[in-house]
Amino acid sequence: MRLLSIPFIFTIIFTTATWAQRQTLRAVNTYRNPVIAGDFADPSVIRVEDTYYAAGTSSEWGPAYPIYSSKNLVDWEYVGPVFAEIPEWTMGSFWAPELFYHNDTFYCYYTARRKSDKQSYIGVATTKDLKKGFTDHGLIIEWTTEAIDAYVVEDKGKLYITWKAYGLDKGKTIELLGAELSPDGLKVTGKAFNIITANKEDWEAGGAEGQCIFKRGKYWYMLYSGNSCCGSKCNYMVGVARAEKIQGPWIKYAGNPILVSDDVWKCPGHGTVVTTPDNRYFYLHHAYSAADFTFVGRQGVLTELVWNKSTKWPVFRFGKTTPQQANSPAGTSIANYSGFNVDFSQPIPNLRWVHDVRLPKPDYTVKDGSLQIENSNLIETGNFIGFNIKKGSYTFMVEVAPKDELMQSIVIYGDAKNALGYGVRKNMVEVWRVKDGVHETIKTLAIASGKDIALKLHSYNGRFYEFSYEFKGEKPDAANKTVEVDNLWLPRWDRAARVGVNVSGKTAGKGEIKAMQLKYE
Repeated sequence: MRLLSIPFIFTIIFTTATWAQRQTLRAVNTYRNPVIAGDFADPSVIRVEDTYYAAGTSSEWGPAYPIYSSKNLVDWEYVGPVFAEIPEWTMGSFWAPELFYHNDTFYCYYTARRKSDKQSYIGVATTKDLKKGFTDHGLIIEWTTEAIDAYVVEDKGKLYITWKAYGLDKGKTIELLGAELSPDGLKVTGKAFNIITANKEDWEAGGAEGQCIFKRGKYWYMLYSGNSCCGSKCNYMVGVARAEKIQGPWIKYAGNPILVSDDVWKCPGHGTVVTTPDNRYFYLHHAYSAADFTFVGRQGVLTELVWNKSTKWPVFRFGKTTPQQANSPAGTSIANYSGFNVDFSQPIPNLRWVHDVRLPKPDYTVKDGSLQIENSNLIETGNFIGFNIKKGSYTFMVEVAPKDELMQSIVIYGDAKNALGYGVRKNMVEVWRVKDGVHETIKTLAIASGKDIALKLHSYNGRFYEFSYEFKGEKPDAANKTVEVDNLWLPRWDRAARVGVNVSGKTAGKGEIKAMQLKYE
């Protein structure tokens, strides 16, 4: 595949904008969406002095809730997770972390599924240093059969928490509720009050959630999302309401929804508004790229709010859709789809590994010039460690020292019961699949034994895969390629599959991966 030159890329972008937008973009610094590529749903963002911090949903992936930092809202660096080890009361569904800064302390109000009854409620954790992770303080809101999407705001020295209620209660209409918190932010002390009720007769027919609240002038404003957030049939949108006090009454904007899908960014919503030092308002939220859609997941995108001077209602600067390219908060940036090229015999970068949070954490280490993964789970998909994909078209390669009893594989992993792999054991290469918990060998190829081998995966838009192998220093044999056309059976509702590696087999032992490369098209 030939890469387009940078000038030609910009020509395409400009021709998809209006004439007025083109004149504006030519005169100023710009950025391109996504600003946080890959699956980064429900982003929360805060500014502390001159630094922005963002956290996002990790769903069923561990470590829970990735955190990023930035100086300009566009270029982000991974800091670490909120939880290196998940809280004792939780079991999964790590959704919608909301960052809050108060009294020199970082708070994270988060949604998780409770282990005892598998219902989702809201917990709270704190830290003085984001790099050291958070200390969990346990459950803070338990409300009927589900409470999700916390958001905290301070008003006149008092703290208030808001959340989505009644999403799973039959016969009940979904509401956004609020209540006062204790001064330390760790307990609900006030009686719950209604903020808004989802209107079943209009664009909120699918509910309301993902609220963020901020003040400008005499009004409190709230952006909130409605309808179905996720999956191939999503129809997410964003609306706005305002009130003169947190307790309401809240008035919905007659022009809702104010942010909708187009043919580039689909199902936008659930984010946070943050102001820059020069008082510009930006909404960091998620949306699906139309090119890679659910195969990559909901990505972190940035959209600027401006204000109608006569009505004092906010609108998005470039209309009702997520911009491909827009005026930068500060400086310029080009979308960063950089991968990595790692030789495990050399010092390695700080790779952001992920694993299935519902299984025992994989035991792996870099030792003696290789990545060694312990075969301890003893299932075909066990011991998976991998990466969040930034773009659906990529090449992933691992160099492996084959083992007699262990299968070492490249894996596209949905969950423990749904995965696609390409592995090597002794003198055989195998394409395998686990679908609904049933293992199936798709194809096997005999190879020369005793040689280190490079296993390669070419992904096209995250849906079509081509596998191949080659021995180090030798030309690949075109006849060894195998194509798996369809991966629609992999889970894609609120998360996207990850790519990585694992070991499997009936006996204990360690895999031996000597090198690894991820390169985007």
